[in-house]
Amino acid sequence: MRHFDLEMNDLKKRLVDMAEIVQQMIKFSVDMIVKRDLAMSKEVFNREREANLTEIVVDDTCLKLIALNQPVGTDLRFITSAMRINSDLERMGDEAVNICEIGEELLKYPDLKPLIDIPKMATAVNDMVRDSIQAFNLNDPDLADKVLSKDDEVDELKRIIIKDLLAFMTNTSDQTTLIRAIDLMFIAKSLERLGDHATNIAEDVIFMVHGKDIRHLKSI
Repeated sequence: MRHFDLEMNDLKKRLVDMAEIVQQMIKFSVDMIVKRDLAMSKEVFNREREANLTEIVVDDTCLKLIALNQPVGTDLRFITSAMRINSDLERMGDEAVNICEIGEELLKYPDLKPLIDIPKMATAVNDMVRDSIQAFNLNDPDLADKVLSKDDEVDELKRIIIKDLLAFMTNTSDQTTLIRAIDLMFIAKSLERLGDHATNIAEDVIFMVHGKDIRHLKSI
């Protein structure tokens, strides 16, 4: 294989590995809240450093590949998509950290209610992240389409969570109830953003394979 091809394969592997790290961060951050285990936060913060370092390496690799090889067509689409996916993965890691930090405050209080929909939402989001990066790894636009269709499920779960928590807030004047409800809303919002980033990756896969930019089509 040409040296260029080897570097492209290495770039793909780095992104797949980074996605695995991010999935672990999401799982640990949500498990920390559900299982009320503060020790899991250390796992999230340790992986954040690794994800941030990988982001820098991937960006640098992409720029060098463009500068030294002047790729066109499919190769150029792959590299530009890789740069965007890299950014989305890093932001996913940031959202997992946000969940973790909110969770640390939330666990200072007893459970507001049994957590049912937030774990469901987290599972749906992790499925989207897994499938979006697998679609990238396999050049599979059909799998990317499945990710796009799952985004509505995540949005609906967030709507249910917010509605449920608002009911708690309107029926109490207890300060700790309000604090816990607001924290859970922020966690639901972070999970929604994670789904949005997975959707971005799926859209990038479709662009990479077909050369078709489908971003923002719903709003046009």
